[in-house]
Amino acid sequence: MDYGLSTHLFVDERLSSHILDRILGAGIRQIEVFAARQHFDYHDQNHVRDVAQWFEDHEVKLHSLHAPLYADFDWGQSGGPAVSVACLEKRKRIDSMEEIKRALEVAERLPFRYLVLHLGIPGEEYALEKFDAALTSIEHLKIFAKERDVQLLLENIPNELGTPERLLEFIQYSRMDDLQICFDTGHAHMGGGVQPAFQTLRDRIVSTHVHDNRREKDDHLLPFDGEIDWEQTMRDFRAADNQFPLLFELRQNESEEVDLARLREVMERMESIP
Repeated sequence: MDYGLSTHLFVDERLSSHILDRILGAGIRQIEVFAARQHFDYHDQNHVRDVAQWFEDHEVKLHSLHAPLYADFDWGQSGGPAVSVACLEKRKRIDSMEEIKRALEVAERLPFRYLVLHLGIPGEEYALEKFDAALTSIEHLKIFAKERDVQLLLENIPNELGTPERLLEFIQYSRMDDLQICFDTGHAHMGGGVQPAFQTLRDRIVSTHVHDNRREKDDHLLPFDGEIDWEQTMRDFRAADNQFPLLFELRQNESEEVDLARLREVMERMESIP
């Protein structure tokens, strides 16, 4: 299978050629850039230009951009509002759409195929009017994205709007039959399990976020460091009609830095699963 990496692993550092060189040096050419402004400041045209130049110089195509979760430089720690397409307050929802559009404008300088989008914020409760809010937002964003040859992907996340079942319900409710999915293994594991979630969404999955946890919190561990059954997961992935990259979305922790050489070992272990 084809493997990739999200720059979420380096989200506390400014995205630079050094980081991208490390990823490429690990043999990874499928890359997702995480649009957090302390990491990748999509408002800063000079930063966008520098990152775009690296991709051009190395003849690497950007697979995807993760939509911003906050508009500030510290992920809302200073009290800034979260970016949410499902927000019921119209002014905040419009502000969220404008922020996502700023990230989509990156495609004019640095083309990418997919924008990964959350439906609401972590822990958000379900309400039908939030579906209506999201429908309005995504209809608008889809047009903006299409003009830049970008496709929106919805990600399964730990809230009542973003469960696998609710995502399909939203797609049916909105009649946006062309909406596809970025399947997140760690989020699925925290819910009803990876295998049931995958079976629910498999016909719409075109990209992934691959990471592990112990179901207690969203740890973003390397596969095999948590409790996901990777043997069954890999069999399910290989059996899918539409093949997609396995894109690791990892996080540094205080006790151990993720070593890209160890990531290579994980990929080899996954490949060895019969």
